Amino acid sequence: MSAQDSTFDAVVIGAGFGGLAAALTLAERGSRVCLIESLNYPGGCASTFRREGYRFESGATLFSGFGEGQLFRALIDRHALDVTVDFLDPVVTLRAPGLDLAIPPTREALMSRLLALPGAPRDQLASFFARQRKVADLLWDILDDPALLPPFTAKALLRHAARAPRYLSLVPLLGQPLFRVLESHGLTSFTPLTLFLDALCQITLQCSAREAEAPFALATMDYYFRGTGHVRGGIGQLAWSLSRAIERLGGEVRYTSAARRIERAGPDYIVHTRRGPLRARAVLSNLLPQTTATLLEAGGTPAPPSLAALTRKVETGWGACMLYIAAPPPSGLEGPCHIELIQDPTAPLTSGNHLFCSMSGPHEEGRAPPGLRTMTVSTHVDMPSLRALPAPERASRIARIQATMRAGLDRFLPDLLPGAARVMTASPRTFERFTGRPMGYVGGVPRRAGLDNYERILPTEILPRLYLVGDSVFPGQSTLAVALSGIKAAERLARN
Repeated sequence: MSAQDSTFDAVVIGAGFGGLAAALTLAERGSRVCLIESLNYPGGCASTFRREGYRFESGATLFSGFGEGQLFRALIDRHALDVTVDFLDPVVTLRAPGLDLAIPPTREALMSRLLALPGAPRDQLASFFARQRKVADLLWDILDDPALLPPFTAKALLRHAARAPRYLSLVPLLGQPLFRVLESHGLTSFTPLTLFLDALCQITLQCSAREAEAPFALATMDYYFRGTGHVRGGIGQLAWSLSRAIERLGGEVRYTSAARRIERAGPDYIVHTRRGPLRARAVLSNLLPQTTATLLEAGGTPAPPSLAALTRKVETGWGACMLYIAAPPPSGLEGPCHIELIQDPTAPLTSGNHLFCSMSGPHEEGRAPPGLRTMTVSTHVDMPSLRALPAPERASRIARIQATMRAGLDRFLPDLLPGAARVMTASPRTFERFTGRPMGYVGGVPRRAGLDNYERILPTEILPRLYLVGDSVFPGQSTLAVALSGIKAAERLARN
């Protein structure tokens, strides 16, 4: 390898969607960029992997941003990506004892379904959703127009100034949990709504509605209404298409090329990989903060305190237990479809009590043999309590969680497991192998109520020209937000 072959304007570590978006943005701007990935496929926590002739979603399965004018639709159109998105109705079906709620793709349709339920408090629901609409429209407008996200241009600041009166409506909500907003509207006893919100907050904000920061939670209520769709063939189709677009623009993408250390070399960085060193003016790390800290320390640079602070926040969060199933579609379900199952509405939505199930459709070639579907089933695992256990007890805890998951499937989808051709289990430790995330942490920083959610709204530059992107930094969770974090860091780097 010549010196020219290993010298770049920027090296991006990690081909999850934050890294893919960062590398693509830099390549679009003419930078010489190299994206490295430890696995042999892209996507990170939102990837599609192959096992024994099946293609399973590794973790995340349902994504927003595919509507007209939104980020992923713009990337698909701009780069002619080979990606087909199916927009489903219902987007998700929520099942719990006594409840079977189909979540439609519009807020108005959801309101109609909630109002049709026995005992629905009509006036309170109307008042709550009117307030929710104002917050969601305000915050989603920013996600739909990345120019409004930091770093700000003069034009963007003027646009924000014009919107200042609307922002004032957010002030009373700052630092407040969503549950307090529900209390103010007299809705805490309307179980269909509270279950829906608890389940949605758990998978998007990584905490319950009792804990979730209200502005984020009210905005995430629109998650299913904002260009949310099912990528035909698996989300890996989008990840691979973005990877190929980077290469078409002259960027390099190197798989099975894990970073081993990051060394400072004067004004540059040297990223040492299993396939040799890469020299670059800048580094964008699409890794968890603790992994980035480890790479810096291995290269002789003490990790800055900001990484330690972020690590502590991440470590209050979650791992995942998974079931990867290949089976005939359950009775009444043809697919593709996404189903949430809650076994005990009075218990926390973790440890197998709450399952998110995503099943492939009949026209997704290569996912499974004819007549079978692949299904990814996931549940959150409390990582602080799991890590506090001795190793043998951790294994027992995981086994109990997976038994609870199977019991939930037997209860709500009784013909799924008996007809399965293949069932694979995965623990946080397995998820670590799939994604490279330490201990199998998923979902980034839980967005629990507190003003600390607003401490960092700029791209996170942890050292000069070394940026952290991904789900542990602003703007946070969801594949759309993760991609935006990569784009905004790349834009800031391009300006410097």
